[in-house]
Amino acid sequence: MAETVRDNAEEQRFELEIQGQTAFAYYELAPGIITFAHTDVPLVMAGQGVASRLIKGALEQVRQRGLKVATQCPFAAGYLSKHPEFNDLLA
Repeated sequence: MAETVRDNAEEQRFELEIQGQTAFAYYELAPGIITFAHTDVPLVMAGQGVASRLIKGALEQVRQRGLKVATQCPFAAGYLSKHPEFNDLLA
């Protein structure tokens, strides 16, 4: 089954559900820019690359929407620094 990152706009977070557990990437939205504030992965999912897959899926959606990205979240900032293919999204 393919993993799907979904935008829960009402809660202002991207979500990735795997085996009944959900990881979240919280954000704040402003005109033309999205700021990733915090990434939360259940402890039972730690060390499995879940946060990376979540952020990647979120960034792909951000690109499709034509938004720029800022980060307050250390994990999202670290992911962006390791993945130059998303440099065009940086605010």
